[in-house]
Amino acid sequence: MAEAVTDMRKLFLLRHAKSSWDDPAAEDFDRPLNGRGRKDARRMGRYMAGQGIRPGIALVSGAARTRATWEMIESHLEGVPVSIEAELYEAGKSRLLTRLRGLDEHMESALLIGHNPGIGRLAEVLADHHGEAALLAELADKFPTGALAVIELNIDHWGELEAGRGRLAAFVRPKDLETPSPAGNSAL
Repeated sequence: MAEAVTDMRKLFLLRHAKSSWDDPAAEDFDRPLNGRGRKDARRMGRYMAGQGIRPGIALVSGAARTRATWEMIESHLEGVPVSIEAELYEAGKSRLLTRLRGLDEHMESALLIGHNPGIGRLAEVLADHHGEAALLAELADKFPTGALAVIELNIDHWGELEAGRGRLAAFVRPKDLETPSPAGNSAL
């Protein structure tokens, strides 16, 4: 008897890029990206395009730094629809799970741009020790700004999303995308 074929869904979890603390009077929600954050976000956008990542939708927290992160990567993702959602700001893993469970069933993949600790905890809970040990250790150690976790989900419908139903397929940090300096060209 043939086994039922499971539609593998993919979830791309991106923590906003590095934000600026230059204006001490600015509310946390309103903090922009700093120079490094803009550079890292553009680099991540190029990486995602190079990997053929084209999510069915981008869910983006309403905070300035998450919107700016999206603006830096969207040109590399060619026409991905976006939903800016204020309620994703400061959302914990439970709220994020609830939102993702409500995705259209025809959507095969989604990008969520959000904040720690919610986005990091969501990645850990979904993967729940499924994936390459080194990647899981890096994820457990820290989900830095600008990092991307790629979770392959063993579900047929977004409504089935729950702890342990995913596998950490990739975990890419901005420093992983930096071009190393040519040997012998260091300024001494």
